[in-house]
Amino acid sequence: MSIAVIGAGAFGTALAISLAANGPVCLWTRDGDHARQMQDNRENTRRLPDVPLPDRLSATADFAAAARHDTVLLAVPMQQLRRVLSDHADALRHATLVACCKGIELETGLGPCAVIGQVLPQTACALLTGPSFAHDIARGLPTALTLATRDAERGAQLQTRLSTANIRLYRTTDVIGAELGGALKNVIAIACGAVIGAGMGASARAALMTRGYAEMQRMALALGALPETLAGLSGFGDLALTCTSEQSRNYQLGLAIGRGEGFDPSITVEGAATARAVAAKAAAMGLDMPITLVVVALLDGDATPESAMTGLLARPLKEE
Repeated sequence: MSIAVIGAGAFGTALAISLAANGPVCLWTRDGDHARQMQDNRENTRRLPDVPLPDRLSATADFAAAARHDTVLLAVPMQQLRRVLSDHADALRHATLVACCKGIELETGLGPCAVIGQVLPQTACALLTGPSFAHDIARGLPTALTLATRDAERGAQLQTRLSTANIRLYRTTDVIGAELGGALKNVIAIACGAVIGAGMGASARAALMTRGYAEMQRMALALGALPETLAGLSGFGDLALTCTSEQSRNYQLGLAIGRGEGFDPSITVEGAATARAVAAKAAAMGLDMPITLVVVALLDGDATPESAMTGLLARPLKEE
């Protein structure tokens, strides 16, 4: 099994570095200069500085060359996934595609594997998700992730091939649960960052994480996910990490909102688009998702952290 990683951001580069311990890996970037710099300097100075690239990792800007590998990891932002698939459908048709993005497509409300299924319906796909930061993976720190695919046999093969000395994979056939866990926790992380940024304290964050987890389950179970998936790495595990660490871009955005500071619009924050997609989906399904609605209001400038918290605390009292 040969491996390519599409997307030379921090996470894609980190995965390529770890996987190169098992054998040759090709890392694709759309920028030819970027590819040459990585090849010459043996470092991704733009996205993951100070981490050397192993000898068995090669960088390229030739998509066809990368897509010739039989397993292709798609480490691109969720809102760009469909365009990448559509632009390179012929080249990718033969490969097993492993989505490494977390989110829900704004226009359709679909997750990564569902988007792959629409664009390339005959192509085998899987999802790699769970609590992980690029720098931890790249530095060889222990990380556990979920590998989701409906094909159990293919999942077992991928689990063996994509596990490394520092990445332990757990597999599931519950693709819907894995998709939604990875997507919905980003929305809750924005809310948690806003609470801490506004100085509301760790107790308020714990409350939001707990009620946010209930909100994640509410939508995921309504869409057919298994509760044990949400309780696993791709749900609770990722929620715990993303809501408590400033390495998380979603949490960073929430901190900036809570502090009344600006945020660099060039930084990809998957939870922002996902919050809007989830709000629309919840409305269509008749689901109560109050934290998601609060996050959308914060993003749109229609609420402050203080007014948002006041609104949440004023909701009718009920059983847990």
